Amino acid sequence: MLGTAREAQTSVRDLFRRGLVIPAHPLALTEDRKLDERRQRALTRYYVEAGAGGLAVGVHTTQFAIHGTGLFAPVLGLAADTAKEFDREVVLVAGATGPTEQAVAEAELARSLGYHMVLLSPYRELDEDGLIERAGAVGEVLPVIGFYLQPAVGGRPLSRDFWTRLAAIESVVGVKVAPFDRYRTLDVLHGVVRAGRVGEVALYTGNDDHILADLITSHKVVVDGRQVEVEFVGGLLGQWAVWVRRAVELLEEATLARSGDDAAVRRLLGLDGHLTDANAAIFDSANGFHGCIPGIHEVLRRQGLLAGRWCLDPEEELSPGQLAEIDRVWASYPWLRDDDFVAQGLDRWLA
Repeated sequence: MLGTAREAQTSVRDLFRRGLVIPAHPLALTEDRKLDERRQRALTRYYVEAGAGGLAVGVHTTQFAIHGTGLFAPVLGLAADTAKEFDREVVLVAGATGPTEQAVAEAELARSLGYHMVLLSPYRELDEDGLIERAGAVGEVLPVIGFYLQPAVGGRPLSRDFWTRLAAIESVVGVKVAPFDRYRTLDVLHGVVRAGRVGEVALYTGNDDHILADLITSHKVVVDGRQVEVEFVGGLLGQWAVWVRRAVELLEEATLARSGDDAAVRRLLGLDGHLTDANAAIFDSANGFHGCIPGIHEVLRRQGLLAGRWCLDPEEELSPGQLAEIDRVWASYPWLRDDDFVAQGLDRWLA
């Protein structure tokens, strides 16, 4: 039995290292802000049928508030149960937050529900030494994905030395790189190279302002006189909670671009600005990302996957002018959307 479990984990890690589209799973709520199980399942079915290779649940896009409301376990359980409907492996990533004791307990719960990995959110009360110890403790339960979260939504700057030390932990299998900052992104790349774990620690872009450029670039990192090639293999993104069928196609094309397809490189560079512009509207960059979660919900509402934009916090709504911006990018970039795909599957996913 133990051998079978280890083989399954190895298979999942191989899938993860090859590179996947992993949507950050939103939280479907009713108008009275209760869990809408029907639509929560529909979202999971949409993501898997669209070709997503994994799901990240209990993360920022799912609303960090679920960790203190009793929703964490049922929301994780719904996604895991729904993923079992499909005849293929779906990499299940659980978000863990809080101090070490809480993060370990959440990882243990995730493991009991069949999750494969933990995306470990930063915790402001710990210094870098404390964060390294916390990652090691969680890694004794499940493999860990480090998370460089941008300061605007709860992250903080972390040193290049921190990323070297984190990447050196054997149980760390990946990093979601989402500081929205090229200097800090390079800190992670250099850290992985310095730790000697290129190829073992999979890099996933979370830089919503630089998605396609991250995915097509083979970075040449020079450390101690050695040049080492390192690249992003996939995306673990709130932006990829919407228009997922198209995201899968874009990642496939990015893989071709990294392998030397110049036409794919040129095409994706042309689309990079479109996707960033769309993300600016959906994520509300003009207002410090205040409306990012309602923005994601609005796109899913328009496609019929969600019934409304409701968040757990009644004050969390679109910013003034954000709806008009979403209207603008919706009309400007139809090639980024997957409306026809959603329309074809919606009734089945909601059944």
